[in-house]
Amino acid sequence: MNIRNHFPALQRTHHEKPVAYFDAPGGTQVPREVAEAMSDYLFHHNANTHWMYPTSAETDAILLSAREAMADFVGGSASEIAFGANMTTLAFHLSRALGRMWDEGDEVIVTELDHHANIAPWRALQIERGIVIRTARMICESGQIDYGHLEQLVSPRTKLIAVGGASNAIGTINDLQRVASIARAANALFFVDAVHLAPHELIDVRAIGCDFLACSAYKFYGPHIGILWGRFELLETLPFPKLLPAPDTAPERAETGTQNHEGIAGAGATVDFLASFGEGATRRERLAGFFAGAHEEGKRFTRMLWDALTAMPRVRMYGPPPEQPRTPTISFTIDGMHADEVSRALAKEALFASSGDFYAATVCERYAADAFLRVGCACYTTEEEVRRLIDAVAGIARVK
Repeated sequence: MNIRNHFPALQRTHHEKPVAYFDAPGGTQVPREVAEAMSDYLFHHNANTHWMYPTSAETDAILLSAREAMADFVGGSASEIAFGANMTTLAFHLSRALGRMWDEGDEVIVTELDHHANIAPWRALQIERGIVIRTARMICESGQIDYGHLEQLVSPRTKLIAVGGASNAIGTINDLQRVASIARAANALFFVDAVHLAPHELIDVRAIGCDFLACSAYKFYGPHIGILWGRFELLETLPFPKLLPAPDTAPERAETGTQNHEGIAGAGATVDFLASFGEGATRRERLAGFFAGAHEEGKRFTRMLWDALTAMPRVRMYGPPPEQPRTPTISFTIDGMHADEVSRALAKEALFASSGDFYAATVCERYAADAFLRVGCACYTTEEEVRRLIDAVAGIARVK
């Protein structure tokens, strides 16, 4: 069955035209199966956890099932999956736990390429603990991290390196294994913000060699909920802020309060939905099949967009070209127009695309841009929609 048939949002029209959603980097549309799993939980299993009656036991089983699904999604184990409101909240929570073990003058390395959700939680430790934050440069010409500079920043006091898996602003996919090697050599921990990477490549935390990885289900066709993977021995021992009577075993000790149970059910259903479009004996193998196909389609659409947009007058492109590791997320500006103006013009053609700095404000600053117009392809994007977008941008760029 066509994957698009599972997304009710794709039936929407605007100005009597079918809507094409190019706003996936800011949040994808949701398949019917995910919403049904969430409503089924609320209507038939809604309870709090760890009590002695059926709906509570059913809730426990649903949450465990979702942890198992997310473990398959990232290549970890169910005991290493914690849930939270979003990646930002989880990153702040983790930073507070780690900061309790560090001394004034200890250091954390971040990068200019990152979403500020992977910067602000560590910068907060400057105020709270006297931690020193060092920032690795991005190379504007390539849209990549300056890995040499990052390595130069490492010192005997480096406690953590925090890097995004991919740039939500310009699509760069970072060399995470290289950063992991730098972190290991320094005896430092390695945190990965995989929010933008997770929709586009099947994550393998063991292969990456990280200690923590966070992502958000709403970026890969699920509900608004965050996921934190952490090595079991760290989740089991870190001094997370928690209530004394709350569970003290991993992964629940890394969570606070009553969780968004329906959102967790939806996250598990999202993984199963994606796996249903792949083949293999295990869910992980089926996920690999889905991502392989989606990656190839994304590369094709990226090439179409890149070649067409770079040939247009007044259009300036940002980030690595298609032959470099990148996601199907492209940011550009049109000379003489603010990105918001371009977004409004595209919306009139039922092409929904985001404008702004996307909380990657440092990237905008490095490129001396007030804002980007960002278009991203998802599993439901079609070639016809991409061509509609190209034609619409060409028309806008021709206007003097």
